[in-house]
Amino acid sequence: MLNHKTVAVVVPAYNEEDQILQVISTMPDFVDRIVVVNDCSTDKTGGLVSNYIKEQTPTGESLIVRDRPEKTKYNQAEIVLHEMAEKELQYYVPAEVANEKPESDRIILINHLKNGGVGAAIARGYKWCLDHHIECIAVMAGDGQMDPSELDSICRPVIDEGIDYVKGNRLIHRSAWLVMPKTRFIGNSILSILTKIASGYWHVSDTQSGYTAISLKALQAIRIHDIYRSYGMPNDLLVKLNIAFCTIKEVGIKPVYNVGEQSKMRVMKVIPRISWLLFKSFFKRLWIKYLIRDFHPLFLLYHFAFLLGAITIPYMIKIGNIMLFTRDNVSPLTMLAFVFLFISSFQSLLFAMWMDIQDNERLYK
Repeated sequence: MLNHKTVAVVVPAYNEEDQILQVISTMPDFVDRIVVVNDCSTDKTGGLVSNYIKEQTPTGESLIVRDRPEKTKYNQAEIVLHEMAEKELQYYVPAEVANEKPESDRIILINHLKNGGVGAAIARGYKWCLDHHIECIAVMAGDGQMDPSELDSICRPVIDEGIDYVKGNRLIHRSAWLVMPKTRFIGNSILSILTKIASGYWHVSDTQSGYTAISLKALQAIRIHDIYRSYGMPNDLLVKLNIAFCTIKEVGIKPVYNVGEQSKMRVMKVIPRISWLLFKSFFKRLWIKYLIRDFHPLFLLYHFAFLLGAITIPYMIKIGNIMLFTRDNVSPLTMLAFVFLFISSFQSLLFAMWMDIQDNERLYK
């Protein structure tokens, strides 16, 4: 526990037999539960964790399990939420808890029955923690790339300051450019820029960092089972948290590489896929947050900018064809229409982005 609040760490693992025991054995003492989600590994990951659990002494401390509320005339909403929490298990990757005594074991092993991806594994771990009312839930990868000594600084803002979501930031560490592989650094920077725009968290810089902590309240505010199942999970989660008006904070951490990890992510394949996800998520955020839940003029300005921009394209093509191929003079009316539409679109976009930044300033701590 930290400050009398329960802490759990979700450890997604896929073929991490060389690293997984080091990760769970070096976990700080204040961690109440370590939830290892074995994403249908084809190596010995699940067996190693299972044997390790058998060698450990049970904590003897049982966690609160969410029971069905007793019906009164005032708590119909709570009953509906409880029923929904039970039914939504069907939306997760099929899995089973391998522990013989899950109520008292410190390490919980959840085995996926089919491979779902890192996002699906984290979502399943989040679900277990949500059902057991864990108040602060961190994520540490099973490949050993996250320093357990930094876990306290990741969890403290959630525990002590009431922050909803905390991300470790490797890019602000002075060794980032020297330690991180250049393709990773550049790819991370590109995705971070796109994620700023899509998520509305304009000050977040290391969006791909998986070293995070989230509050119980934040988990209750989003649909965990709907989180993107692959490597775009951190980006998709940021959009969902912003729509739910969750606060966020970044904590500086050091980049860790060459500790025996074997990356399964291919940057050149991941960037286009996540970029498309962010494109869709941007409009989802605008419609849900700034039209349905709480109307804001930036919704109109963004769409006005896109509309004018689309109308500008035919004029731009026409002018380009005239100047490059026919060599004729562009009519003043065509040029005037192009300039007017382009400037109006650009100004509307700038004003919308400025309003977007100002409105979301309150969420960044």
